[in-house]
This record gives sequence, structure tokens and C-alpha cells, in this order.
Amino acid sequence: MPRFDRYLLAQLLAVFGFFALVLVAVYWVNRAVGLFDQLIGDGQTAVVFLEFSLLTLPNVIRVVLPVAAFAAAVYVANRLMQESELVVMQATGFSSFRLARPVLWFGLIVTLAALVLAHVLVPLSREALSARYAEIRQNVTARFLTDGAITHPGAGLTLYIRELAPSGELLGLFLTDARDAAAVTTYTAEKALFARTDSGPKLLMFNGMAQQVTGPDRRLSLTRFADFTYDLGGLLPEAAPGTRTIDALSTAELLAADTALLAETGATRAAFLYDAHNRFAQPFLAVAAALIGFAALLMGNFSRFGLWRQVGLAVGLLVLVQAVASVATGLGLRSDRGWIWAYAAPVFGTALGVALLWWSQRPRRVAAGQGGLA
Repeated sequence: MPRFDRYLLAQLLAVFGFFALVLVAVYWVNRAVGLFDQLIGDGQTAVVFLEFSLLTLPNVIRVVLPVAAFAAAVYVANRLMQESELVVMQATGFSSFRLARPVLWFGLIVTLAALVLAHVLVPLSREALSARYAEIRQNVTARFLTDGAITHPGAGLTLYIRELAPSGELLGLFLTDARDAAAVTTYTAEKALFARTDSGPKLLMFNGMAQQVTGPDRRLSLTRFADFTYDLGGLLPEAAPGTRTIDALSTAELLAADTALLAETGATRAAFLYDAHNRFAQPFLAVAAALIGFAALLMGNFSRFGLWRQVGLAVGLLVLVQAVASVATGLGLRSDRGWIWAYAAPVFGTALGVALLWWSQRPRRVAAGQGGLA
């Protein structure tokens, strides 16, 4: 690789690392605030929050990579223009396409990283995240049980526990089930335990009493018990074990679009195929973004006030590419053959970058012709 290519590629990668770190941190903090409220509010520990945060990072990184590549290309091109380095290279005969060669290599490197994320790391992290969410939903003690406080796990349900023993026993339990206004039942027990069974979570109560008020005359009946099993299926919505989303499936499973997986996820075959091809197409947005950012700044001349108009043009074109991606997503989900729309945004963005490179050479070409006639 020529020295100039190595120099520009090193500049791009260094700045890209900085912007990627900043964007990932900003995006992650924004997501982590809601995640923190959800998990800590449900009684989870900081370790669980950290685990969930780490599992969301691969998808966050995948989303910000094209934006970081665009920001790096714009920043490096602007700095080299201000320091006249690109002007010197153009004066030696380098065309815009020759200057953009290391930018293309840079975009392909980012694309390779995004492909690994899209096909390997993101599905694995999503699957692990779904499994952990299922465990959290089944962890009744962490979500709903607080000793010394009255809680309402669901409509018409009131729960109070005097003390949570280190052994996991619930001491001094009080549970009122008023979901049926015609028959309100109150359970009290000296101690209780939670048990997970194939049919769902159960509450095992010992040495207690059930008080039921029924009928229009509000008749009270008392039943004392040594042990009693209460079905928590209606109290806590149980997540179906093994249920996965499209994001958690491998690319091969998406391309196969097996009937069982369609039934499990509740998605359509068109969604499966579009998401599979989108995993191949979306990473190439990094190439398009880098070319647009670099080529747009080549269209400007040196100015002590900076190349803000060219930067604004680059940002506007990137927004246009994102708009094309949004429209293509809607079109791609309409039919089984709509997966081809997944490639619309990368192709359109790359074509824009190439067109900008070609356009940036026209003024110099015309000026050279005029000089020769003179």
C-alpha cells in the first residue's frame, strides 16, 4: 500500500475509533437510563443491570458504526483541506477517485466489522438477552416481593410479606385475591415458598388460613390449612419459554424461514427474508457514508472559514440515504420478494459518493483545458 494511502487510512481509523467510542457511549447511556429504571425498579441488582447493558452493546455498536465512519471521513477531509495536504496531493496529479481509494479501504474495514456484528455477535447477544429476560420474569421474588411493604402484583391482588428469610422463605404472608368481586379470598400463612413447576410458578403456603367472602350477603367462610398450593399463573404473566425474536435468530435460520420459526416468532416470511438480506446490506452503509463524507468536502476549495456548506451537504445527503432506507424497509416487508429493497440504501448511497467524486473533478478538468488553449 502506498505511503499516502497508509497515512490517510491511519488518520481515518484513529478518528473513527474516537467517534465510535463517543457515539456508543452517548447511545448506550441513553438506553441504559431506561434499562436502569426498569431493572432496579423490579428489584434487580446492579450486577444484573451491568450484564444487560453489556448484552445490548453489540447492537448499539452495529447501529453507530456507519455514523462514526461518516464523521471520521468528514473530520479528516476537513482537516487535510485546511492544512492544504489534499491540495498538495491534487497538485501532484491525484484525482478525486485516487484520493478516495484509502477511504474505500476504510469503509470496507468498517463494513467487515459490521458484518461480524450483524451475523454473529448481535444474534448471540439478543438470544442471551431474551433468555435472561425470561429468567427475570420468572424470578418472582426479585420482581414483586418486598418485605415490610404492601405491593400490588396485578389488578385486584394485594400482597404483603413481613420478612424475607435468607433461606428464601416468606414469613408472615398476606395475600388478597379480589379479581372476582363476587368471591374475595384472603390468604394468611406463617411462611411460604415459591416453586417453579412445568405448569408455571406456584406459591406453597404453610400453617395458614383462607377467608372467603361470597354472595350478595357477604357470607364469610374460613378454612384453616397445614399446607396449601396457590397457582401464580394468573398473578404473574409467564413468558413462553424458548420464544425468540427475529433479532435472536441466525442468518441461516432467517433465510430458511422454517414454518416452526414463523409460528414461534409470529413474523412473516417476508420479514424473515428482508432481515436476513438486511444483515448483508446494512454494513455497506459504512462505505457509502465514508465516501459521501469525503467526496462532499472535496467539492470545496480552501477557506479560512471552513467548509461548512460542504459539511451541511454531506449531512443532508446522509439523511437522504437514511430516508431511502426507511422507505425501502416498508416496501421490503410487503412481499416475499421484497428483500431486494434491503440493498437500495447502500447502492444509492455509494452511487451518491461516486457521483460526488466525479463532480468534484469537473472544475479542475475544465480549468486545465482552458489553460491549454491559452
